[in-house]
Amino acid sequence: MEYDLSIAHDGILLVDKPAGWTSFDVVAKIRGQIRRQYQEQGIKPTKHQLKVGHAGTLDPFATGLLVILLGDATKKADEFLKLDKVYEATIYLGKTSTTGDVEGEITSVSDRQPSLEEIEAALEHFRGEITQVPPAYSAIKINGQRAYKLARRGEVVDIPERKVTIYSLDILNYEYPLLEIRTHVSSGTYIRTLAEDIGKKLEVGGYCEVLRRSQIGDWQLVTRDDVVDEPID
Repeated sequence: MEYDLSIAHDGILLVDKPAGWTSFDVVAKIRGQIRRQYQEQGIKPTKHQLKVGHAGTLDPFATGLLVILLGDATKKADEFLKLDKVYEATIYLGKTSTTGDVEGEITSVSDRQPSLEEIEAALEHFRGEITQVPPAYSAIKINGQRAYKLARRGEVVDIPERKVTIYSLDILNYEYPLLEIRTHVSSGTYIRTLAEDIGKKLEVGGYCEVLRRSQIGDWQLVTRDDVVDEPID
């Protein structure tokens, strides 16, 4: 992951975050690249030039669009946090996870294989405005502390429920136990929680095995399929 940041200025950078990286890892990597590229020109970067942040955390196991903010653009982080998002996710049915994803302790719940019709009926309950309880392993602050830090210490984490909106929720593929979905959601929606709740609705359990964010507001990842090759005159 290398970017030409030698003329970095106030603005945004769209990053396709790889799995295994935290959002902070990406910020640190880019800040280091900015510092190095300025130094290679014999310039000592200012504190402002090294100001880098992100607009919306992605879990380490997740991939996809991470908006990186440079310089004065970091002041606009809240604007990006309020934008709708689009995700593609794979839900593993029949098992649950203590974290709602692949990083937790996995427990088998049921070997019953829901039909496609059952799944479509279950998904209908989650379209529109719904109520969610964010996962204990999240960055939400509880009495000034991150929820995931409390959860890792074995403390009981009581997070208030919240209303979110699922604008669309579509099945991309289903081959038991894997259910692939695409969903367009409002700010504040947790896909790990959505995966768990779908598993509960089906009475078989479920957790989020794969998660990819493809769009934030009007910003979206560009894939090879989106690129049109034109002849050179």
